[in-house]
Amino acid sequence: MSLQTFFLTEQILGCEKEESFELRLSADDLRHFDVLRLRAGEHIAVVDADSDYFECAVVAHVRGARPLVRIAARRDAMPAACDVTLLQGIPKGDKLDDIVRHGTEIGLGSFVPVAFSRCVSRLDGAKAEKKRARWQAIAKSAAMQSGRTSIPQVLAPRSPKDASELMRACDRVIVFWEGSPSGEREAPLSIRAALEYDGKTCHPASVAVVVGPEGGLSAQEVDEICDACPQARVATLGGNILRTETAGVVGSALVLYELGGLGNEGGRA
Repeated sequence: MSLQTFFLTEQILGCEKEESFELRLSADDLRHFDVLRLRAGEHIAVVDADSDYFECAVVAHVRGARPLVRIAARRDAMPAACDVTLLQGIPKGDKLDDIVRHGTEIGLGSFVPVAFSRCVSRLDGAKAEKKRARWQAIAKSAAMQSGRTSIPQVLAPRSPKDASELMRACDRVIVFWEGSPSGEREAPLSIRAALEYDGKTCHPASVAVVVGPEGGLSAQEVDEICDACPQARVATLGGNILRTETAGVVGSALVLYELGGLGNEGGRA
């Protein structure tokens, strides 16, 4: 069973001189600590401001006050199978809340909302930053709940052109699209085939997963991504039509699995 994880922004546990010391949690995290009703003797995971990972034992705690803890062990953070970024077409309503929450739980490294042509919701200015801050808070909460040792980054909404710049920096780009290929574009591949290079599954350091909004990506957008990114491959999620909020999480999970994540250690090189 994984331990409840807390992230510190200022405190470096290696610099603490006393065996027992106060854990300087943020106000929100302190309230969460209270809700969990953690008692003396119970253990928690702590990632400090230097991104070092510790298992700490609760020594004492009074509701509303900073808990007193001691370091039980220093741990090695579990390395990610691959740094996977989800470039998600901005969906309607609050669907992106769930995409960020579940995507964090499965191990995504970052999220980029993209304003593709068929997006109904449009975000800019103060509204966009307010939404991004909300999504970042959701990512932190999900990372704490799921026992992750890092919090994925949620970037501000991007235009398709700006998103292409991010894709070009990745070793592989997987575009999930169920449309008909145009011109000489190949038919959508299986995820495993999309990750292959010279007939063998490659193990890139970074992968971008692209999913459209409700209504999907247009053929022109798929062509533009593939033209801008030679490392892009168009892939399929099978015959069933998935909602955008389902496709983003399922597609990313399957990519992570193929690359050795989510318990598939045999998938690593």
